[in-house]
Amino acid sequence: EFQASAGEADPQSRPLLVLGQLHNLHRLPWAQLRGKLQPRVTEEIWQSALSTLNPNPTDSCPLYLNYATVAALPSRVSRHNSPSAAQFVTRLVRNCLPGGVNRCILMVCERSEVFASACALARAFPLFTHRSSASRRTEKKTVTVEFFLVGKNNGPMEVATLKCLASATEGVRLAARIVDTPCSEMNTDSFLEEIKKVGKDLGITPTIIRDEELKERGFGGIYGVGKAALHPPALAVLSHTPDGATQTIAWVGKGIVYDTGGLSIKGKTTMPGMKRDCGGAAAILGAFKATVKQGFKDNLHAVFCLAENAVGPRATRPDDIHVLYSGKTVEINNTDAEGRLILADGVAYACKDLGADIILDMATLTGAQGIATGKYHAAVLTNNEEWEKACVKAGRNCGDLVHPLVYCPELHFSEFTSAVADMKNSVADRDNTPSSCAGLFIASHIGFDWPGVWVHIDIAAPVHAGERATGYGVALLLSLFGGASEDPLLNLVSPLGCNGDSPPEEMERDSKRRRLV
Repeated sequence: EFQASAGEADPQSRPLLVLGQLHNLHRLPWAQLRGKLQPRVTEEIWQSALSTLNPNPTDSCPLYLNYATVAALPSRVSRHNSPSAAQFVTRLVRNCLPGGVNRCILMVCERSEVFASACALARAFPLFTHRSSASRRTEKKTVTVEFFLVGKNNGPMEVATLKCLASATEGVRLAARIVDTPCSEMNTDSFLEEIKKVGKDLGITPTIIRDEELKERGFGGIYGVGKAALHPPALAVLSHTPDGATQTIAWVGKGIVYDTGGLSIKGKTTMPGMKRDCGGAAAILGAFKATVKQGFKDNLHAVFCLAENAVGPRATRPDDIHVLYSGKTVEINNTDAEGRLILADGVAYACKDLGADIILDMATLTGAQGIATGKYHAAVLTNNEEWEKACVKAGRNCGDLVHPLVYCPELHFSEFTSAVADMKNSVADRDNTPSSCAGLFIASHIGFDWPGVWVHIDIAAPVHAGERATGYGVALLLSLFGGASEDPLLNLVSPLGCNGDSPPEEMERDSKRRRLV
């Protein structure tokens, strides 16, 4: 729960974590803290604790037994990190927040870091668990979060801001819950129920194309990948079409609820964790819910490509040739390169049927992404340099970090050359930027000369931290498209859109233009 003021309480009855960069913690007045720490902690103990903190990169100090703690974030971060130090926020909350049923976090930061910090806090509290102790617990656990703002615009938190944080963190935790849930429970049927539930909350009826209808309508990628599974594949679409929209945006999510690799089967060490292969679709569902709740001015379609890449008598074989929704033919040379097949259908549908101006696909696409950009930064591949820069900036603003891949189809697309079809689905040379090539395969189904904006985000590594899902992607989408939101906080963290310093007549003229291009 985000509150403008968490009120006063004895830390023995409501344990407390005070969190922030050290120079910001020094700017926190004792009057703001007194009611949350007394009678257990005096001002002298507080000042003494601050003087002992030496973050490298982080540090913490108990203030009173295990009931009250102060923790310091890194004092400086590099240019490829978020100024909010979001990854460290999550770690410190997990490691330093005292136990209890009713707890409090006081986050000390600048207004520009509130959104990223809130989303980072949410990642520390995953919803999914099947531990037997959890099922026996009757009391509801509550964590109250209060922000104390320092620096510019450091007034009190507005109700609208708190509401935005609640929507965003709800989206992050929804995405993480779906990704954490095993395929025995989160199959394609269950995922469709999650989509319908979000649609019901927003007053939207989803469009759903399933099973043999996919084959009949030409979705050879989604159908070919999912046809061997007990639960049939599906394409589902949630559409938000407000009056006065200036453009059409489509988010396309990879929803492979489990990836055995198909007949090109994964090994016993690489298959565990493949329940997370629906991370792109889960992020888009969480982000769509939060975006529409906060008010979105343009047409927004969330396209979910759902399938289970299973092994069985009906499974796609290497050497099979599929006709995809784009009309292009694909020779299968690796059934474990399945995500690009379903996304190719998804982006082609967004282009042909939805008339999208901007298509963003998000996927746990390649293991090579973690090698190319690491565990914390997703990889972005796009046909538009402005949007490449915008993705990096949005990542720094929201804590979902992003770094560019090489976009060079004239050099790399030849990796998919086939003697008998328009292309193969997997590269000839796995040492030639495979993450870029995988993204280019998707782009080829809308065409490299397509005049719109295409953005591909590969989130294979940052979708999880250890054995837990992170809900990665929700904050990134909210920030990246915040310029078309009605919410002031999302406008603040957006790298695109009108400049608030423009003269009134220029702003009026801009309001009639496309907001994000």
